[in-house]
Amino acid sequence: MNDPYRDWLRQLLAAEMGHRKADAMIQGAVVGRGWPAMQPFGPREVVAVLQDMYAALTDELGDARADKWIEAATQNLAVLMQTTPAPAEASGPSDRAPQPVRAQVQHRRAHDLPLLLARVHHETAQRSLDAIRVTPELSGLERAAEWDLQATRAELRRWEAEESLANLRAEHARSEMAEQVRSARAQEKLLDLTVRELEGELKNIREPVYSGVPGQPIHPVRTQLSHNRLMLSQTRAFLEVFTPLADEAGADEPPQIPALDLESRRLSISVQQHPNVLRARHALNYAQWQAGEQVYGDPRVREAQEHLARAEAEAAHFIQETLGSAKSHHDQLGALLPRVGELEQQRRQLGNAADARSQARADFEGQQLRAAIRLHSNRLQESLGLLEALGGP
Repeated sequence: MNDPYRDWLRQLLAAEMGHRKADAMIQGAVVGRGWPAMQPFGPREVVAVLQDMYAALTDELGDARADKWIEAATQNLAVLMQTTPAPAEASGPSDRAPQPVRAQVQHRRAHDLPLLLARVHHETAQRSLDAIRVTPELSGLERAAEWDLQATRAELRRWEAEESLANLRAEHARSEMAEQVRSARAQEKLLDLTVRELEGELKNIREPVYSGVPGQPIHPVRTQLSHNRLMLSQTRAFLEVFTPLADEAGADEPPQIPALDLESRRLSISVQQHPNVLRARHALNYAQWQAGEQVYGDPRVREAQEHLARAEAEAAHFIQETLGSAKSHHDQLGALLPRVGELEQQRRQLGNAADARSQARADFEGQQLRAAIRLHSNRLQESLGLLEALGGP
């Protein structure tokens, strides 16, 4: 079986632990993750096993040694990915023929078409590779066809992930609206109590609070009262519109805080799995096949090499931006989560003896904190989903 990624991984692990333990770790990953036993490894499977090895080295040798090993391993894997397409199995003559494209396109919504097109391209690339493998005079095209298949697979994965992300973003929007409604309800209670308190305070003021003459000073309590009344009316207007639209059941579930590893050293792997980079690498291999023995001087090869370099740079920039966004939301969560315990402690200190306004303020601050945590958690999940769609491990 042609399985270059598994072979490379076995040699890498064997250098650290011997062939027997290396095979056992690979087999454990296959069984533990439910992968088909005979399925060839690709970059994603290799990264998963590298994570297992990294955890084992961390326990045995400490963080510094494990970090050094995983950094070298991921750099070498990135080099392998630039020269070796992920293995593709022949579909075989018994596979059911796909339905005609025209029949599939009918009755589709416009935003479904990119995913449908990606599926068709992937099926076409698979059929082309199968045909090349059984046609001796086209054997020189097999390598380019393998890159083509890997590129279409990555593009298909991206559009499938985009569909999932669209559903995730809609779910997040609903939960965030519910949190905003709950925050507004807590704010309404606090503002109502504040207005009542200021009205009572205003009645006890002996001096004139406002003469009615323009330019004359206004008592600070009257200013505060007018401002809080305005905010209360705006909050009630918001609740009147959005309370019927919000599904507050979505806010009952606590925000999910995903466990993640955002080490920038894994960026090189993501770049090599980006659909645009894989497509450019296919174009380069095709240009090299066309050039034949004149590969080093052919302008088509030079142009394809330049296009590949641009694709890698653009992919690296985009993935780094997405990674930066994920890190930003992760850092924001790290700053917000300790506040949960602090607010709980403040509420316990207030106890039953707290006045209604202090209790309402504590409730409002707690709800605001919960809404902020949910917002950053949702954005973090979406950034991670996008990295996954673009080939991140």
